[in-house]
Amino acid sequence: MVKQRSITTSGKKKTAVARATIQSGKGTVRINKKPMEIYEPELARRKIMEPVMMAGDMANKVDIDVTISGGGFMGQADAARTAIARGLVGWSEDSSLRDAYLKIDRTLFVSDVRQKEPKKFGGRGARAKKQKSYR
Repeated sequence: MVKQRSITTSGKKKTAVARATIQSGKGTVRINKKPMEIYEPELARRKIMEPVMMAGDMANKVDIDVTISGGGFMGQADAARTAIARGLVGWSEDSSLRDAYLKIDRTLFVSDVRQKEPKKFGGRGARAKKQKSYR
């Protein structure tokens, strides 16, 4: 009996968190149980597929299941691509693939820790204050 290998990784962007599970398979990619081909919007789909296309033939030998929660659609796309890239590097154990990801875009492999600054009292946003008039 052959034990099936599985790798689980995560990626974050703002409040979006993505968890990717990579197993040996036929090359299917699912986002929240939806096939990648019907995932909308198209801009987010292209962004998510970037690390898969850079991996080449190795990506055709694994199935990738991504679960995303929180954030907006572009934050979710950034979190998903980070999780997928980390998982593919962990699966292949190939340092040249990791170097290629880091050379193209560092956020492919390193999560973005920046958060929105919280709103404070006295204004509409984090820094804006109500103006005063002394006349």
